[in-house]
Amino acid sequence: MSKLLTVAVLIAGVGLSACTRPDRFGAGADGAGAGQGAAGIDQSALGGANDPTSPQYFSQTIGDRVLFQVDRSTLTAQGMQTLDGQAQWLLSNNDYLAVIEGHADEQGTREYNVALGARRANAVREYLVSRGVPGARLRTVSYGKERPIAICSEESCYAQNRRAVTIISVGSLS
Repeated sequence: MSKLLTVAVLIAGVGLSACTRPDRFGAGADGAGAGQGAAGIDQSALGGANDPTSPQYFSQTIGDRVLFQVDRSTLTAQGMQTLDGQAQWLLSNNDYLAVIEGHADEQGTREYNVALGARRANAVREYLVSRGVPGARLRTVSYGKERPIAICSEESCYAQNRRAVTIISVGSLS
C-alpha cells in the first residue's frame, strides 16, 4: 500500500509540474521558442516594435505593466495612464486577447499573495472594461509571489514585483 501511495504522489507531482510552463511566452533558458506567443503563434511574424499593431509595440511603447503600492490593489495615477493606453490599443486592435497576470512581492504567505495578485489583476481588468474593452477579451490569473522579476530582499526588488502585467495574444482565451 505504501508503494502505491508513493507512486500516486509522484505521478500527481509530475502532473502538476506540467501545469506551469516558464517558456509560455517564448524565450526559454536556451532561447528555444523565442518569438512564440501564448497561443503558440510566431509573434515576430506579426510585426516588430515599430508596428503599432504588434504585441511588441504594445509591450514596449504602450507599456504592459502597472505597479502597485505595498499591500494594495488600488491603481495609481501612473497605472491608470498606462491602462488608458492599453485600452485604446486593445480597442484599435480587435484581433488580440489579453491575459492579465497579478503578482506580489515575496513578503507574506503564498496564499495571501495569490489573493493579492488576483485583486490586482481584477483591478486592471475592471479598469480596462470601464474604458470599453469587452470583458470577453480579458482573462486574469494570479501568480502571487511565484514569478518575481527581481530577486533580492530589498525594497527596490519588492517594488518591481508588485505588479499586474497584460500579456497580448492572438487566439482563444480557453
